[in-house]
Amino acid sequence: MIASLLLALAFAGGLGAAIDPLPFRDAAEEARFRRLAAELRCLVCQNQSLADSDAPLARDLRREVLRLMQEGLSDEQVKAYLVERYSDFVLYRPPLRPDTLPLWLTPAAVLVLGGLALLLALRRHARLAAARPPAAGEESGEEEP
Repeated sequence: MIASLLLALAFAGGLGAAIDPLPFRDAAEEARFRRLAAELRCLVCQNQSLADSDAPLARDLRREVLRLMQEGLSDEQVKAYLVERYSDFVLYRPPLRPDTLPLWLTPAAVLVLGGLALLLALRRHARLAAARPPAAGEESGEEEP
């Protein structure tokens, strides 16, 4: 059962690659494209890179990235072009500037706030447990049947 599920997933992954074949000139261009696409975020999926997403916009952006590469633009120029059109959010590692601070600080803030909420909940639970009168049988050390 598990083997057939893994086989189905592997086959499905292979189909995804066949849906979007791109006309690379050579293996070096393909390797450069894959590195660059891995550094760019899918604007639809947001948690996937441009290389991993099967969204229609991601397919269009992959074709656009390849076109720009084949026109002779450097990786930095391709990224700058996409940032100009879609903002720094398109980059998995946006530059650290005052206007991109929310992109950098939001994950840390969520973790800190989640930790504080957990700490407060644990303290409240301990305080309520300490203030609760003991149940019958707890005072004498006897167990209830």
